[in-house]
Amino acid sequence: MTPSPPEDKSRLRKRLRAVRAAVPSEVRRQAARALVRLALRRRLLGRGKRIAFYIPAKGEIDLLPLLNRALEMQTDCYLPVVPGRGKRKLWFVRLGAHPSWTLNRYGIPEYLHVTSRRVRAPALDRLFMPLLGFDGAGFRVGMGGGYYDASLAFLARRRTWRRPALTGVAYSVQEVDLAPRDPWDIPLNSVLTEQELRRFCA
Repeated sequence: MTPSPPEDKSRLRKRLRAVRAAVPSEVRRQAARALVRLALRRRLLGRGKRIAFYIPAKGEIDLLPLLNRALEMQTDCYLPVVPGRGKRKLWFVRLGAHPSWTLNRYGIPEYLHVTSRRVRAPALDRLFMPLLGFDGAGFRVGMGGGYYDASLAFLARRRTWRRPALTGVAYSVQEVDLAPRDPWDIPLNSVLTEQELRRFCA
C-alpha cells in the first residue's frame, strides 16, 4: 500500500501532541520499564560509551529509568543544553556525581555544573532523541525548534563514518505513515519504543 501524503507540519504536530498526551499513566510507567529491558537486550548501553539522553517534558516518554541504569553501568551520560537566543547548536554536558539543575527558557530542567565537560554532538557515540512522531523510513517529526537539525547537520556530509548513532525514543502510537521531509532532515538510525528497537537502513 502506498503511504498517504504527509500532513501539514503544524497540524501534524498538534495531532501528535494530543496522541502522546492521551497515553494512560499506567502505560507510561510500563513503557519506561520496557525501554530499559529493550536497551539492555540490544546492548545500547555500556561502560565507556558516550551517550546523550534527555529530560522528559510535556508528555514525552520517560527516559529517566534508562538514564539511571546507564549511570549504574558507568556509561558516560550527557544531557543537552539549549544555546542562547539566536543560536541553534546544542551543547551536551556530562552528568556528574553532584547534580545542579536550572530551568531553561522552555521550562525544561538542564544540568549545569562548573566542572562538567561540554561537548558537541560529533563527540558522542549515541544520541537518544525526543520526538513527536516518526515514520517507517526513520524520519522524525521534531518539536519545531530546529536544535537537533542544526546540531546534526554535519552528518549530511558524511558517507562512511556516522557518529553519533541517532535513536529516536517514542511511544509506538507516535508512528505516522509518512513524516514531512525537508532537505536538511537527517534520518534516524533506529527508534526505541515500548515494543521494540527498530533499525532503519542507512
